[in-house]
Amino acid sequence: MPARLNVLCSGYVGDRVASTVVLVREGDAVIVVDPGMVASRAQILGPMEELGVSPDQVTDVIFSHHHPDHTLNAALFGRARFHDFWAIYSGDVWTDRPADGFELSPSVRLLATPGHTAQDITTLVTTGHGLAACTHLWWSAEGPLIDPLAEDQEQLERSRARLLALEPAMIMPGHGKPFPPSELASEGA
Repeated sequence: MPARLNVLCSGYVGDRVASTVVLVREGDAVIVVDPGMVASRAQILGPMEELGVSPDQVTDVIFSHHHPDHTLNAALFGRARFHDFWAIYSGDVWTDRPADGFELSPSVRLLATPGHTAQDITTLVTTGHGLAACTHLWWSAEGPLIDPLAEDQEQLERSRARLLALEPAMIMPGHGKPFPPSELASEGA
């Protein structure tokens, strides 16, 4: 059975900023992606409660990268393991491992996608609707095409191409509502 994915908070950026926060469930795995800045923690906890999930049930938290707008609310999930580009952290144990190809469950794996930062990763989730990608390769469907904070725009473009070659059905951007990749046609991606 494929994983279930719910967007807990659609992110935004402008005068204020919030990350797109995603909940993924498959079997015993309960995963939160990018529990960063939001106007109120209720924007994360309220939707989780409506879905019947408590913070203590979260088994894993994934950081697409280490900017505070994507990590700030990690402490809400005290029993979780934490994943980034090079390790898994659980309690006081740090386990080195490359993120690229790492599987958290049969339907959830990580993909190295540097560009915004050298340490960016994308969470790939196989759902009943196809492959979904939780990523900061795009801020939103509307852009910007050139990432104003990218450490390496050329690498970001290569990472975008690598992800699009996997033919995802849906992209959960770093700071926007989910969108199908076909909406990127206007930006020449």
